[in-house]
Parts: sequence; structure tokens; C-alpha cells
Amino acid sequence: MAGERPGGSDGGTGTTGTGGAGPGPRAAARGFTGVGGCTGVGVGGRGPAGVAGGGAVAAGIGVAAGIGVGPYRELTIDAQGDVDPAARETVARIEATDLLVFAHGWNSDRSTATRLYDRFFAPFPELVGTGVRLGYVGVVWPSIRFSDEPIPDFEARGAAAPPGSGTALDPDTRRALAEFWPRRDAELDRIAELLEDRPDSAAALVEFGALVRELLRADRVGTPVNLLGPMPAPTPTPAGPGGRVARHDVPAIFAEDVLAVCRTLAHALEQVEGSRDAGTDAGPVPPGAPGLALGGGPRTLWDGAKELLRQATYYEMKKRAGVVGERGLGPVLTDLAGRRPALRIHLIGHSFGARVVSFALRALPDGVGNPKSLTLLQGAFSHYAFSERLPHDPRRGGALRGLQRRVDGPVVACHSAHDSSLGVFYPLASRMAGDSAGLLGFDERWGAIGHDGVRAVPGAPRLDLAAALRDGLPRTGCVSVDAGSVVRRGGAPSGAHSDICHEELARLVVSAGRMGR
Repeated sequence: MAGERPGGSDGGTGTTGTGGAGPGPRAAARGFTGVGGCTGVGVGGRGPAGVAGGGAVAAGIGVAAGIGVGPYRELTIDAQGDVDPAARETVARIEATDLLVFAHGWNSDRSTATRLYDRFFAPFPELVGTGVRLGYVGVVWPSIRFSDEPIPDFEARGAAAPPGSGTALDPDTRRALAEFWPRRDAELDRIAELLEDRPDSAAALVEFGALVRELLRADRVGTPVNLLGPMPAPTPTPAGPGGRVARHDVPAIFAEDVLAVCRTLAHALEQVEGSRDAGTDAGPVPPGAPGLALGGGPRTLWDGAKELLRQATYYEMKKRAGVVGERGLGPVLTDLAGRRPALRIHLIGHSFGARVVSFALRALPDGVGNPKSLTLLQGAFSHYAFSERLPHDPRRGGALRGLQRRVDGPVVACHSAHDSSLGVFYPLASRMAGDSAGLLGFDERWGAIGHDGVRAVPGAPRLDLAAALRDGLPRTGCVSVDAGSVVRRGGAPSGAHSDICHEELARLVVSAGRMGR
């Protein structure tokens, strides 16, 4: 672990997608009012370093309107891992025996995250034993969602474009991108213009690829690196046009022939759409697939170009999630353990939020205040992350190797084959980065923990959801739970990646934490 950065290697490469869920009828019946109706600590208008939000600030209270359980507090953490001090204090004062700490995945604003927490937390009061007094914490960190991508049960707001309406950026997504990449309006305006006009020009696509690299702050690409793989320390590269120097290396997916990359991404999107129409699950796009040599002019490739922009946001969020977990949430958990040694903490994370809560383990002292359970919902990082030895390189382990021992209870990895973000685009981006999986098959080496569970951890059981709920979970160690029986709804390109608000998954968290009746 020495020398690794918070956003470092997790044992594989790839990319992934969305997070969040909508309020549904129950929240709507309570008069959920979105951003303007929320109160909280450090999140009125804008939280630290770009956490979007709104509504009044209730200092010292931190309760959000629209959350139907309590006591509930929000913990705001910025992109550098700095925690809002007032929020930290309100979390520390929660009166509870057991604290549920949930980190969202791919959300563009605090309102979306709040809706997710409201829906997911709703069943818990009826599931726990009489001696359990629950407290709830929603981690709010700056991430992004393309608002034209459907989320199960999400009630669309404003004038967002409906799914499949084209490549143009809807107003909500354009604003979210401006918050995600501040002071890059010139590049974003031109990107939006190109996606709306879809010029029938190879030169326009090449320009688009260059603009995406600009957003990643790489005027020239140095040594290509894997999208979710080992991240070497930043090293300057030779000056590019105008004397500018790249700040860090970026994955080769952003440096290769942009027409070839967009063609491959466009084919993958067609595959996901076709599989949905046929009622099947899209598998990884194999090398040599017909789409890799798909005909047609440049105009046909703009769907792939928009996906390339989406991939760039994933790459940035992957790094950010590691920082937020290790430098932000981890120290908060350590402080809580010192101040409230009897408090039992249960960590929950969705998508990149699963990376946040998992990387928090890297900041915890051995044996001091260990979390009592860790539940990963469609986790967007390598299925080899907890492995002591990688199958393709036994000299190395995953980024979280052995850290399941810093959880007193089980580490539960929920996965679903209906998640096309993790089943299609995660391994596809790895292959386009120029990686070779050797004898393992390209998708095995680069698989996501939310697609097929924990891998290369000896003795880690694999259960289906019904068996896990019926027979219980192991007391400690990693366990994979196939949640595909409930995590199965959603549209292209992410599939069921965000279909996580189910009572069955809440019951799984309760079982992992030994909180049940």
C-alpha cells in the first residue's frame, strides 16, 4: 500500500456509470420539494468546493426535508476530501446505537442524492430489532449525472431531454458539467455545439476528442494508463502546442484515434439498446466485434462521441471517489470511533460511492473502531480490489488487499448481470486502453465488483439474494450476493446500475450488521 495515492490502482481497469434513484409515490405523498425544500449543514446554495444544493441552511441541525427517517444528517465532503466542519460535528452528536453511513454514486446534485437516501432508508425502521436505535448519514460529495440517462423511479425535473432523443446536451447536464469542470466554459460550449450539430466531418470528431483531452487537462498524452488501473505519480510530459504541458497521464482511450474509439462506443450502445429490446442482457463487447469496423460516415459516430464525454467524467470521478473516501470519510470514521467507541457504524455505498466507503478503510487504524459491516451496491471498482494476489500478476494485490479485515462483520458485494454500465462499458474501456488480459479473457481481468462480485479472495462465498436473506451472511470476510432478482430495471446505456432501492437490499444491510429482529 505504501506510495499509493487515494485514487490509485484497484487491481483492474474500466469505467462505469450512474447513481441515484427517485422519490417515488411515498416521498411525493409527503410533499417532497426537491432542492428548494431541503435544509442542511454546509449545503445551502453550494457546499464546499462545488457540491451543488439549495434551500435554507439550518446550522447545527443538518436535517433534510424529504427524508422520512431520523435522526438524519448529511456529511458534505469536497473533491479534495475536505469535510464540512459543522456537518462533522452534527454527525458526531447523533444519538443512536447503530449508524448507517451511505455514499451515493453518480449524482449531479444534492437533491438527487437526498431522494436516493430517502427511498433507500425508508424500510429500515421496520426491519431492526427493538434494542437498535438507528441514525442515518448521507455522504454528499461532488459527482455528476447525465440527466438524459434514465434512472428507475426517478421523477424527471425541468426540461431534460428524454432518453434516446439525440446527442445534444440538455440544460441540466450542461450546468452539471460546468460545476464538475469549473472555468472550462469555452471547451464545454464548443463540445455542446458539436454534439447538437453532429457535423458530418472527421475533422469535427478529431476536434471533439481534443476538447475532451483539454477537460482532462492533458494537452499531450504521456504514457497511456489503464482507466481504473495503476495510476503512476504525476510526471510532466514534453510541452504541447503553445508550450502547454500535460498535468498527468490519461488513459489511452482519450488518446487513440477518436474515430475508432467513437465507432466502438457507438456499437456498444447499439448492443445495449438491442439487448434491452430483445429482453436479454448485453455482455462485454469482444475483440473483433463487427462494430469495430462499422461503416457509415462520421455523422453516425456522434452517439459514441457523447459516450466518450461520459467516459471522461467517469475517469475524473474514479480518482475523486478514492480521495473523498481516504482523505475525507476515513478520518471522520476514525474521529467517531475515538469520541463514540460504543457506536456501531455500518457503511453502504452505491457505484462510485462504493469506492468512497471502501477506500475509507485505508485511513482507519488497524483494530480501532472498525465498521461493523460494509455493503457495496453495484460497486464501480475492480472485482480483484480485496485480493492479496492478482491472478494475472501474483506479485501484486488489489488496492484494498486484505482490508476486509478492518471490518468487524462481512463485506457484502451485491452484483447484477443486468447492469450494463459494469458489464459492457467497464471492460470495453479497458480494452480500448490497449490492455491485454492474457489467458484470463479480457473481461475477466477487468471485471467490476458490481458485475460479478468479489474475485480472487480464497474462501469468499457466493450466494444468491434469496439464500442470503433466508440463511444469513457469514460473520466476517468477503461475500458476493447476486442481486439480479431485484436489480434488473433501467434503460440504456447503464441498464440496472441504479435500480437499488429495494426492501430486499435493506434487509441485506440489516443482516450484515446483525441488527435484525
